[in-house]
Amino acid sequence: MRIKITVPNSLSEIKLSQYQKFLKIQKDNADEHILSSKMIEIFCGIPHKESYQLKAKDVYRITNILADMFEQKPQLKRRFVLNGVEYGFIPNLDDMTLGEYVDLDTYISNWEEIEKAMAVLYRPISNTYNDKYNIEDYKAKGSDLLKDMPMDIVFGSMLFFYRLGIDLSRVMTSYLESQEEMHSQPTHNLVLNGDGISQFTHSLKGILQDLSISLN
Repeated sequence: MRIKITVPNSLSEIKLSQYQKFLKIQKDNADEHILSSKMIEIFCGIPHKESYQLKAKDVYRITNILADMFEQKPQLKRRFVLNGVEYGFIPNLDDMTLGEYVDLDTYISNWEEIEKAMAVLYRPISNTYNDKYNIEDYKAKGSDLLKDMPMDIVFGSMLFFYRLGIDLSRVMTSYLESQEEMHSQPTHNLVLNGDGISQFTHSLKGILQDLSISLN
């Protein structure tokens, strides 16, 4: 029996919902054969039973291609189109509200609901002017629409925040040290801010390492 397979070789060809589905199966199964079959089923669109009719060498080759794909380190993409709607990355992180930060911090480390974190970072563009744009106000509901977003956008934003967190932590540490030298007084509020950044960065680091994404 001849089976035609289209193997994705870019994260842009993988939906977030597909990746979430595979992670859930991976969490509950340690059998490499089942995982290989499920990987082909989910990412290549081949029914589970048909995957067992493939030659073993072809299965090995396909899973290696997919594994290499998930080691890609995409750059942050500020705009993308999904289902006819153009989404934009939050233009000014300094303007992020407390509610937005809380939801981002809560869901960025939860793969089962990470689309809620993506809904904080990416929202429909309301208007544009040259290279600049405005996005719609944040709404906690409606994040399910982003389950179809491509994984290069997801990984790109996570890597961006991990690297940003590292930079912010270094700047904050340096600032706190200079303030203590100048005033020799406690800086509790700033320390709390620094801890928040460090915790957020630590969560992202754990996620990326679990996904075998190099941080260098």
